[in-house]
Amino acid sequence: MALLYPNNYREIQPKAIFFDIDGTLVSFKTKSVPESTKTSIHQLKEKGVKVIISTGRALNCISNLDDLEFDGYITLNGTICLDSTRKIIAQHPIPKESLGKLSLFLEEKPFPCVFVTNKEIFINCINEQIQPVYQLINLPIPPVKDIAEIMKHDIFQISAFMDSELETEFLDHVLTGCDSARWHPAFTDFNVKHISKATGMDELMTYFGIEGQSTMAFGDGGNDISMLKHATMGIAMGNAADHVKTVAGYVTDSVDDDGIVNALKYFHVFS
Repeated sequence: MALLYPNNYREIQPKAIFFDIDGTLVSFKTKSVPESTKTSIHQLKEKGVKVIISTGRALNCISNLDDLEFDGYITLNGTICLDSTRKIIAQHPIPKESLGKLSLFLEEKPFPCVFVTNKEIFINCINEQIQPVYQLINLPIPPVKDIAEIMKHDIFQISAFMDSELETEFLDHVLTGCDSARWHPAFTDFNVKHISKATGMDELMTYFGIEGQSTMAFGDGGNDISMLKHATMGIAMGNAADHVKTVAGYVTDSVDDDGIVNALKYFHVFS
């Protein structure tokens, strides 16, 4: 564990805490939420703290949190935000101009892209990279659909299986209306420009009337960086990538070593 702020940050009484799912709430090893984390979520709700999911997953892909209840959901890296009843608070689709450029590119040089609408998920083609990723996140591979049919929908996220060099080219010349966030070496998530987990935090905080200096956030991946930097205290899991730990205010233990409850105790959220 490492503290990157002075000791007066030890006394934090957050009004809202934002949690990534994969690698943060849910272990990549066990595919489940540790019992200590479940207990922590229940205790936070009893204290009146808003507990909010902040994930790259679509809402209909959040299937690994057992019976835990949350006060809100930041999904698809901030592009669709919902309250506890699943009512949409904000949504930000990718511009049609960018989708048109992508469609032309994929017609000439096809490679796998996962397209997320507000209700469905499709993939344009499958290669050897796909199955290991979906085994990791414990989800079925999306159905294959023709790119022309996919483009008839509003698209909120594209998970493109590409290396970092092609990612840069896409941001400069193809998906020019998007930003990207990578939490896995095989693919990166493209969302509409200037929308992130941080902007999703603002949407939920406004909805609940919460001021900015009373929040915590937990994450482990590249798409969590904006959230960790935006929170009063951003906490990286011990299993996080090094570049994620660098931007965090505190590094706790791994998800499998009770990292969430240990951090909450460290900051005296729990006695």
